[in-house]
Formats: sequence, C-alpha cells, structure tokens
Amino acid sequence: MERLTIYLPVDKLEPMDTKLTVREQVLDHAITLMMLRGYNGFSYRDLSELVGVKTSSIHYYFPSKDDLVLEAVSQYSGEVMAGLQSIDAALPAREKLATYTRFFGKTLGDGNQICLCGMLAADIESLPETVRQAVQAFFRANENWLAEVLAQGAKEGTLVVKGKPESAARTLFAALQGSVLASRLFHTKSRLEDVEAMWRVAQ
Repeated sequence: MERLTIYLPVDKLEPMDTKLTVREQVLDHAITLMMLRGYNGFSYRDLSELVGVKTSSIHYYFPSKDDLVLEAVSQYSGEVMAGLQSIDAALPAREKLATYTRFFGKTLGDGNQICLCGMLAADIESLPETVRQAVQAFFRANENWLAEVLAQGAKEGTLVVKGKPESAARTLFAALQGSVLASRLFHTKSRLEDVEAMWRVAQ
C-alpha cells in the first residue's frame, strides 16, 4: 500500500519535481485535489499551475474533466487493490484487518482528506454513469476482500461477525468510510480505531 503515499497532502500543494510525465503528474495532482476538495473543488487551471503546463495540454490528455476523473478512479483503484493483494495471505484475520485500518488512516494523511471513491460517492449524481460504475466496482472489491477476512476471522474466533460475512463486510466498509469523514471533521484518527476495535474479539 506504500504507493498511495504520493497522494498524502502537504500544507501547500506545489509542482512536482519528479521524472513523472505530464500525464502522470496531472493524474496524481487530480487525485490529491479530489481527496481534499471533491469533484467540484478543483479546475484544470489549478492543475495547470501545479504541473506547470497550459490547460490546453491537460485537455490533450483528458478532453473533459469526466475523462480525467474516470482515469483517476482507475489508477487509484488499481493501486489500492494491488496493496490489498500484497497483504500476506497467511496472516491471521485480525492482523489483516488491522493492516487495512492503517491503510485507511494513511489515506487521511494529516487528517484533511478522505478516500477518493468515498469522496466521489457523495458527488455521484453529478458524475457520468461510467464513473458511478467505477466507484461501485471499487466499493464491491473492498467489500469482497473484507468478507473473506471476516469469514476467516469468524473461523479463527478472532473477529466478531454477525450474520453472513458478505453483509457484515458491507457494514464494516460503510463504517470505515464514515469514520474517515468523522476523523477529518474532528482531526483525529481515533474514529478509525474505534471501528476496528468493534470487530475484534478480546484476547
């Protein structure tokens, strides 16, 4: 999950001094800005200032903002899924869940941003169907992974699972997304820790 650190916020966003291509820089900045401000909280002009190119250059790669958002969701989702797949399958479920919760905390950064797809879900009515489907796919992929972990935890006796793992996973993912919102509101990550603690069996 370390690759997601490129999206952590700083006090003031500045142009990247890297070997990334213009397209890559536009995507990375767009993801960060959406996690901080949402879909309607940034413009191509913001991106042009951060990347150091004209807005026409951004339109060359992404003709419309919707094109940019769809690609941003694809990149973000791919990196998150790669991070989940990198978690050792041999770990106890309790440790897997703890790692997953730390991932959510890492997404928060300094406490002023939330999961990209969680942010876009709030704006979904103003976004095209392609983005809606991509965000839904992200939610389902996370819920499916959590369902497997919860099923494992129930078998091990290390996690509290009420009902079917699939239903419990949807509840857990919703709780984690909500805790990120509350954590940003109160500038504390304890809300995330509270969610994780609810699912652990005391040892």
